[in-house]
Amino acid sequence: MRHPSEPVIHRVLLTGASGFTGAYVREELADAGYDVIGTTAGAPEPGERTLDITSLSDCRRLIGELKPAFIVHLAAISFVAHDDPLDLYNVNVIGTTNLLQACVDVGHEPRKILIASSANVYGNAEGVVDEATAPAPVNHYAASKLAMEHLVRTWFDRLPIVVTRPFNYTGRGQSERFLVPKIVSHFVRRRPFIELGNLDVARDFSDVRMVSTAYRALLESPVAGETLNVCSGTPRRLTDIVDIVREATGHDLEVRVNPAFVRQNEVKVLVGSAERLNRVVPEMPAIGLEDTIDWMLALA
Repeated sequence: MRHPSEPVIHRVLLTGASGFTGAYVREELADAGYDVIGTTAGAPEPGERTLDITSLSDCRRLIGELKPAFIVHLAAISFVAHDDPLDLYNVNVIGTTNLLQACVDVGHEPRKILIASSANVYGNAEGVVDEATAPAPVNHYAASKLAMEHLVRTWFDRLPIVVTRPFNYTGRGQSERFLVPKIVSHFVRRRPFIELGNLDVARDFSDVRMVSTAYRALLESPVAGETLNVCSGTPRRLTDIVDIVREATGHDLEVRVNPAFVRQNEVKVLVGSAERLNRVVPEMPAIGLEDTIDWMLALA
């Protein structure tokens, strides 16, 4: 029996725990005293359980067994240029709705369910984008996330859900398929040139540590039935990022535009408004992109 003076340890079911974001969210939650149970589609590590989110029966099994106080759903195919569009919809849409249906089917209502969508749902929106901006996805990844959002809203009256739309973020351990790690890697290895796509695109970049803190804060907040941007509010062009890493490393290289990397449906400028997030969870840590890149370079 728990002594009244002992703290209550809440269990969190974290899907996608072995991914880039999941590792940092797991650490953030564990440091705050949560009992984090991660899921994996493969062989589980200590503290993990096997879960196929595309299987409703598997979702029922695990949620019925663990009855988590919180669910943080990060498991998704997150690479925009993924080869098979069907995978995107099966994992990102069906997998998400399976988790929610499983909660209802086994009669378990968590205190909060956080579901990560993506700012890619906004498409080629111009200027500062807030949550009232009409979504206009321009690729299958974004369309899968928007379809997921629409279906998730049908559970808002049955489960305490918050949906996040994270803009671009980066940090140590992110795959070099993504822009900032690719640039950092080329400079660290002192390559003579780098091939990039459209140099005119601008993105809103955050630090993965800030995103993890935001997710924990949203779990602990009273907000539910809402969708919130998670972003810095500051656009950065590819050339800006190259200049930051060039200055930090003291190395120079040639930037080449590879036509194969220029997507026809490229989102040109995407910068978010963090006003709603800052209102719901004030005092979020501000980590500049220069600081993030210095952190990434420190162990390179």
